Amino acid sequence: MSITAEEKTRVMKEFATKEGDTGSPEVQVAILTSRIATLTEHFKTHKKDNHSRRGLLKLVAQRRKLLDYLRAREESRYQDLIKRLGIRR
Repeated sequence: MSITAEEKTRVMKEFATKEGDTGSPEVQVAILTSRIATLTEHFKTHKKDNHSRRGLLKLVAQRRKLLDYLRAREESRYQDLIKRLGIRR
């Protein structure tokens, strides 16, 4: 239920702020968003998988914390990121 290495590499290249960037908030949020989307698809067929649902809630909370951090530091980067990812706030 995690993302593939190719998908992770693609997301890191797309959202990196510079060459070799793997730890910026933008990259971390993008990877979490990809994992959340994968789990959401999983739950469409496995409605009773409550153990994975707990993991999904943890991922959503972690993404929320990173977004709050980015919003407090640089509002413009935050706005750009949520627009690129298509998530609402």
